[in-house]
Amino acid sequence: MLGEKRGRKLDKYMPDYVVFDLETTGTNSNSDAVIEISAVKVKKGRVEDEFSTLVNPECPIPFYASQVNNIYDSMVKDAPVFRDALAKFNEFIGGMVLVGHNIHTFDMKFIWRDAENYWGKTIANDYIDTLTLARQCLWQLSHYKLVDLASHYHISADGAHRALADCRMNQKVFEMLGKELESPAVKANTRTCPKCGQFLKKRSGKFGEFWGCSGYPACRYTENI
Repeated sequence: MLGEKRGRKLDKYMPDYVVFDLETTGTNSNSDAVIEISAVKVKKGRVEDEFSTLVNPECPIPFYASQVNNIYDSMVKDAPVFRDALAKFNEFIGGMVLVGHNIHTFDMKFIWRDAENYWGKTIANDYIDTLTLARQCLWQLSHYKLVDLASHYHISADGAHRALADCRMNQKVFEMLGKELESPAVKANTRTCPKCGQFLKKRSGKFGEFWGCSGYPACRYTENI
């Protein structure tokens, strides 16, 4: 949904959400463009609907990007521009919480940037990053790419690096991470900020260790240990 303020990052499981993913011409959220956007809508932990479209970036797709996502100029020449695709995506998600892998530092930046450029408003939906959850729950892993998590949970990674395939994969991963968050071992090592909903981390200060919000500096909540 469009609003005046960007949505908050939450570190928890919710049964109603929309998983989304972007494919882009590169990794720079200031200058690169979206070439595919997909989403999977979930209610009570069950998939209800899907949305997916290629996007015409109105510029050539670099070869190195096509090598990753297998999207080429010929495939997007008749696709909608992102202003139209983002409007349909916004309609699809409504006010639901968004879920994605590494979206805090990547995907959200693209949709915030373009919504603000197109309409003078931003995507105001709160969101959950499965990369953050995985690092909190699966500390035994050495790598946290989406395909690594899929492998850990024996989930098929067929079609990885196309947006809809990644959404379907991540939806299953998120459900598994939801169960991890309820496990006694994870609960014993997890504290959540009561102000913003992100994980608290142990930090060291002038007077010793304390709990500090991982959302610092946006959130400055602390607790004594």
